[in-house]
Amino acid sequence: MAKEIKGKLKLQIPGGGATPAPPVGSALGQQGVNIMEFCKQFNAKTADRKGQTVPVVITVYKDRSFDFILKTAPTSELLRKKLGIKKGSSRPQEEKVGTLTWDDLTEIANIKLPDLNTIDVEQAKKIVAGTALRMGIEIVD
Repeated sequence: MAKEIKGKLKLQIPGGGATPAPPVGSALGQQGVNIMEFCKQFNAKTADRKGQTVPVVITVYKDRSFDFILKTAPTSELLRKKLGIKKGSSRPQEEKVGTLTWDDLTEIANIKLPDLNTIDVEQAKKIVAGTALRMGIEIVD
């Protein structure tokens, strides 16, 4: 018999860096989850992703147990890392912060593909390109 779901939480936590402090502690505490157990499991699974932001979807069950699914890093973070910049442009139409090629976008699209609502790499490239343009990143051939 399937467990009865109490709720779902979506958090973005540094890889290998979950602690009982907010936002993790406060979000899980409200659901009655063993916070230390979550932190231990999360940190073990994301030890290889230190320095990255790791989106996680946590399913909490009525018996206070939980499951979680790790997602790929946010597209904006992957783009910033590729260009070596701290943040996107505050005025993306007038002020450009960097340039990427379509090959660079293909590389990022392949990383993001499992978490996007498409199975087509060409569509995934368009989604990544949209984020890049909104960040003030120019795309060249």
